[in-house]
Amino acid sequence: MEKVLVLDFGGQYNQLIARRVRECHVYCEVKPYTISLEEIQKAAPIGLIFTGGPNSVYDPASPHVDPRIFELGIPVLGICYGCQLMAYTLKGQVMPATEATAREYGKTQTHFETQDALFRGLPDTGITWMSHGDYIAKLPEGFGVTATTDACPNAAISHPGKKLYGVQYHPEVNHTENGLAMIRNFLYEVCGATGQWTMGDYLQRTVRQIREKVGTEKALLALSGGVDSSVAAALMAEAIGDQLTCVFVDHGFLRRKEAEEVEAAFSKWNLHFVRVNAEARFLEKLKGIADPEAKRKGIGEEFIRVFEEEGKKIGKVAFLVQGTIYPDVIESGLGDAAVIKSHHNVGGLPDYVDFREILEPLRMLFKDEVRQLGRELGLPEYLVSRQPFPGPGLAIRVIGDLTKEKLDILREADFIFREEIAKAGEDKNLSQYFAVLTNTRSVGVMGDGRTYDHTLALRAVTTSDFMTADWARIPYEVLDRISGRIVNEVRGINRIVYDITSKPPATIEWE
Repeated sequence: MEKVLVLDFGGQYNQLIARRVRECHVYCEVKPYTISLEEIQKAAPIGLIFTGGPNSVYDPASPHVDPRIFELGIPVLGICYGCQLMAYTLKGQVMPATEATAREYGKTQTHFETQDALFRGLPDTGITWMSHGDYIAKLPEGFGVTATTDACPNAAISHPGKKLYGVQYHPEVNHTENGLAMIRNFLYEVCGATGQWTMGDYLQRTVRQIREKVGTEKALLALSGGVDSSVAAALMAEAIGDQLTCVFVDHGFLRRKEAEEVEAAFSKWNLHFVRVNAEARFLEKLKGIADPEAKRKGIGEEFIRVFEEEGKKIGKVAFLVQGTIYPDVIESGLGDAAVIKSHHNVGGLPDYVDFREILEPLRMLFKDEVRQLGRELGLPEYLVSRQPFPGPGLAIRVIGDLTKEKLDILREADFIFREEIAKAGEDKNLSQYFAVLTNTRSVGVMGDGRTYDHTLALRAVTTSDFMTADWARIPYEVLDRISGRIVNEVRGINRIVYDITSKPPATIEWE
């Protein structure tokens, strides 16, 4: 299968670049920039994409690549820092920009040479999304300018003979007009892609691989009832049938009535289903822990221990199956890339696991690809389209240390929030929405008396891919009803705030 490698230089849109490539029906993976030339050649990619990053290429401490990478004959697209890195490595000149010499941030009018392969068939002017404090002052030998702005003389460059292309802006973000078409041109016009990446093909190939891997052995799947684990369950059931047992761990961090809903939904499936009530042990495990990373790791370890115990009851279970998806892997850290947050099923795993192997059949898929795979498997739309809910559940929506009292307060407040959103018909407009119990208390007045209670934060976002997200403009009257009901019906909360931060700079979840 043809593939593209995205080399990560620490940019904030790296997952989005990979997602855009897959939208063009070309498979790709994100790799650390430290990947060796030998590993690249072994992977046999049809193209390489260098991401953006926060560093300056002329700083010796910044990420760099072996110059021989440009002699492999593999087409390269450099984006922002990746473009500057290409120019600098090939003996061009990169300099700090000033307000008068090419420093640009945000939407920028850009002029394109449409004879260049990257811009073929596109308008000769358009808006691009710039975010750079350095610029290419001198081109490497053999390169030409293919795009300019009023401030930046080298907004895009190329060396068609060597199939090397660079853009100073970010084509992967929606703010760049025709950005996806530019990426598609690189893939099809430069790399010669044929578009082999489809969910139907992925399903057939993965089922075959799972059958070969598992053979006649038994597998245990960690089922949360969310989209990812549900699709993983359907995929594994398709591959190995009654060799699969799904264990649903009620860790006490679920939303109101959620455990019962999950059990009811999966009782209709032709698979072995086991529910484990483990609230007490998880609360004890996390007692006094406030740090979110420590919470995730503690939950990850306890999950494994529960699954090990259940596996022994079943007898000779060789494989543990998880619904890990690609953003979990990337955010938990690739190479020496920054850890955004250790997902309980990736960075939160303990060093020792009492299973022969962990299977993660969705590990290389983005969220919308997981949903599409679920449709291919025939899952009902209400399950496939369900909004994301993190594996650690409400444990990472209670800021600070955990108690059953705090979890119960949040459960009731979150239920009211979701109920009122659905009543108003806003659930159709929102990608994800939930409540967060902060560790801030504030003074209030209720019934002519002083209160000193919790502050609750409401969070709602819209997004197409969960790589970036915008805060949702919920009507004021709906927020007013939500606030009034929560303060009046949930003891322990006297103040409501609404999060108006997009991703980036924030993540969708608070922890």
